Amino acid sequence: MDNKPTSASTTATKKSNWPVVRDVNVRIIPEILSAGFADFLATAKYGLFFGSIYAIGGWLLIILLFELGLPYLVYPLAIGFALIAPFIACGFYFISHQLEEDNPLSWGKAFGVVKSMFSRDLGWMALVTGFSLFIWIDMAAFITLSFFGFKLVGIPELVTQILTTPKGALFLLVGNTVGAVIAFIVFSFSAVSFPMLYHRDVDFVTAMVTSVRMVMKNPVPMAVWCVTIASLIVLSLLTGLVGLLIVLPVLGHATWHLYRKVVADPTN
Repeated sequence: MDNKPTSASTTATKKSNWPVVRDVNVRIIPEILSAGFADFLATAKYGLFFGSIYAIGGWLLIILLFELGLPYLVYPLAIGFALIAPFIACGFYFISHQLEEDNPLSWGKAFGVVKSMFSRDLGWMALVTGFSLFIWIDMAAFITLSFFGFKLVGIPELVTQILTTPKGALFLLVGNTVGAVIAFIVFSFSAVSFPMLYHRDVDFVTAMVTSVRMVMKNPVPMAVWCVTIASLIVLSLLTGLVGLLIVLPVLGHATWHLYRKVVADPTN
């Protein structure tokens, strides 16, 4: 007699192997932000150090765009920063995990963990989000050139056209709509995938699928979380990226707490 599992039972077995995703409500947003801010205050020197690295990196990229004669890409690049924020915040997952386990922190451990992440599936996940950023930049360039042509005027004139003409209003509508769609897609597969890859021995596809399942199961709280991240990133931009010194660590720590609250432990 053939005892091989049927197709239906095989599918059920595969589904049972996926990490368990919990239901949450919008109250989780202030909870994880509060926990993230508490972690930042407890380890401020680490947060300010890593936050400053990314702020300086952002300034260098902006300078490079001006030097290449592509100043109109500064805004899309700055907004696109939110797409790769989950990856560049990986060090903060380690810090929050150490605090959770009541383990001592050291610079050596922090740098060691960040370095080791590239040798795991986290590197593939970083490649996916980095590719998404390039797609967004290409789309932003295409939309800008479609509206204003290849002979772009200076930044002051371009800003005036955007803010005072019907064509500029339509440009803002189209550009921000496309950006929002791309951002939410990337957010869906990266919301908890990075802390999960740091914390568990899973492949990046499993982490991405789990993140999408989490967003689909909790659409309203995750939409609020996505808007919260975007809003905090925009506020950081308005401060000349200085705000990243605080915003990035807080968001990184908060993402760890989101992961711990929403994705059940394998033993549970």
